[in-house]
Amino acid sequence: MKKSVQLFRSGIPIVDSAWGGFYHGGSYLLVGEKKSGKTLLSLQYAVEAAKNKEVCLYFTNSRPKDLMIHAASIDIDLEYYINQNTIIVVRVAQPTETTEFKSRDEFLSDYLSDIISVINQYHPTRIIFDELTPYVEYENLNSLRDAFGSMIESIEDLGITSLLILREPAAQSSKMIFNVLNSFATGIIQLHKAEDSAEQQPGIIDITPNIGHTEGKFKANYFIEPYKGITTDFKITKRLTKENILPDITELIPNKTNALNTPEYLVPNIYSINDFKLIVNNQIALYKTTGQMFTILSIRINPASQSQSRISFDQLSYSVKVAAHKKDKICTIDDKIYILITKSDDKLIDDFISKVHQTLNGSGSTNVAYLMLKVNDSMNSAEDVFIEFDNQTVKTQLNQR
Repeated sequence: MKKSVQLFRSGIPIVDSAWGGFYHGGSYLLVGEKKSGKTLLSLQYAVEAAKNKEVCLYFTNSRPKDLMIHAASIDIDLEYYINQNTIIVVRVAQPTETTEFKSRDEFLSDYLSDIISVINQYHPTRIIFDELTPYVEYENLNSLRDAFGSMIESIEDLGITSLLILREPAAQSSKMIFNVLNSFATGIIQLHKAEDSAEQQPGIIDITPNIGHTEGKFKANYFIEPYKGITTDFKITKRLTKENILPDITELIPNKTNALNTPEYLVPNIYSINDFKLIVNNQIALYKTTGQMFTILSIRINPASQSQSRISFDQLSYSVKVAAHKKDKICTIDDKIYILITKSDDKLIDDFISKVHQTLNGSGSTNVAYLMLKVNDSMNSAEDVFIEFDNQTVKTQLNQR
């Protein structure tokens, strides 16, 4: 039986509210410009660990005294946690090449390898590297991929959750390096500093999942408040805003001449094609890691009865939204509506389909075609899922209801 991957509070407000925290053993990137608040956010992450009597190993390029001043500005007594051995600060020198190594890449790889040696000395549950940028400026991306991948795997094998801080990539070479690092990350937190303004608003914080965190991407304004730290205006009830552009609720209700008897409902999550594929990819990754099953339904007006169909696509779309649970993910592609249901319970699926029929006053029994697909080990990406839908393989159960 596959071991469940658990979440814990990160101390980063939007992450804890939207995702429920970080995964134990996950690797997260914190990216932002200079003075965007990266160090303050990492201190909040470290203190959250210390409050739970966990050991956080804090690698820093700064002098320990400077780090204490940063902490004091948001009312954190860093020296107290250091004395308690719950936050261990390790100062790392900037990489300086020597004649001992044949190349710069070999030199940097030695640095990354040394990180594991230090970790093994202190046995932390969380680590921070503030910042990692100077140590990943490789000339050969394959060498970076091998060295960084080896480091991340070693850290994750120890069950350690890492927060790695990076400078916002500007040059093309920096972006290519970031893409390599991103390929190993569980999720990314990005701080976008606002231009100078009269408001005390540094900018926008984005969180993007790569693996798991199927709730998806989120964005909010963030603020640096003296003696409090980084806060945001994020509220979970505002999930469906700019990213998931929805029509006005009245647009989803058929006009009176074609109206069906429909109850009021809460609009579930509706996603664009790209966002939906990202969620499917994350859900597949979660299945590969934990064995957590999920189901995707494809619903459309039955082509065989379309000419005499008594329902419109808008009515079908509305009935799906009525039937869906708030945790379900919905995406419309051409004439099909896809619903990702994060459980693989046949009764749950049957209840969903029955509710669609009920909302359509029974018209869906012959006029609606359903295609159901449960995750399996052959699926490695969202593309595999859509190929299986298109080919209608033996793993797909077709129901005409």
